[in-house]
Amino acid sequence: MSTHDHLPAKNGRIAAFFDLDKTIIATSSAFAFGKEFMNNGLITPADALQMTLAKASYMMAGQTSEQMDATRDQLAAMVTGWSVEEVENIARETMHTVVTPAIYHEARELIKFHQAAGHEVVIISASEATLVRLIAEELGVEHVVATELETVDGRFTGGIVHYLKGHAKADAVAKIGQTENINLAESFAYSDSATDIPMLELVGNPVAVNPDRAMKKAALENGWDIRTFRDPVPLFTMPGAKEVGIGASVVAGVAALVVAGIWLFQRPPLEPRKAHKTPDFLSWAHTPLAG
Repeated sequence: MSTHDHLPAKNGRIAAFFDLDKTIIATSSAFAFGKEFMNNGLITPADALQMTLAKASYMMAGQTSEQMDATRDQLAAMVTGWSVEEVENIARETMHTVVTPAIYHEARELIKFHQAAGHEVVIISASEATLVRLIAEELGVEHVVATELETVDGRFTGGIVHYLKGHAKADAVAKIGQTENINLAESFAYSDSATDIPMLELVGNPVAVNPDRAMKKAALENGWDIRTFRDPVPLFTMPGAKEVGIGASVVAGVAALVVAGIWLFQRPPLEPRKAHKTPDFLSWAHTPLAG
């Protein structure tokens, strides 16, 4: 499959471009299947815990461009050698318990509105395309633009063919506008993250959804629409000790460290602090990938 699915070439068509994480779903698609991958023997309990904590950190503290890049590399390395078919089967079998409950009702209704209006709906995400396409199927969306990982003989190699973040998203939208006769001046784009500001700047109807601080600032300065999706409310539940196969005191201790780290990350420092090395077992929790 190509980097993006081709849209009907009709003059003056209007498109609605949707970011995925925190815009359509109240979770991180990159980390959502950690427990399921563990149950199928693809990762260790420790890896599953790290992914769960990383998801919590992302939902609570957001992300930066540098953090997204770091997690891109970590995830690509983690899946090296995995069967693409097995990953897709695991995700498909658990979709209704892992992702479907996290779809914002407001986003689902908005997608239906655009489809009823005859608009081309496109999900455009930095998350891996295999998972994004399954979520798109759940929503009845045909067109997906997402990060593509390299595969050889049906297995992930650890290479990245196309990383769809920031200006790469904007480039993809511009290409669709040029090659598929989409009227970008009349089109819509929805996202929560400041990394997607270049994409929103390309359309005539940019909308900041559940915006992070920098996105909200840009939206206010440019007079963009701002919307808050609350149903479902994004919640994070720590996995139990039995679920991850380690002691309850370890789960509680690591969770406390992550929450404290998030608080320090968000709190403006009163004076310069010395840099310190983050322990390896917490590295995932501070490098979330959002799409």
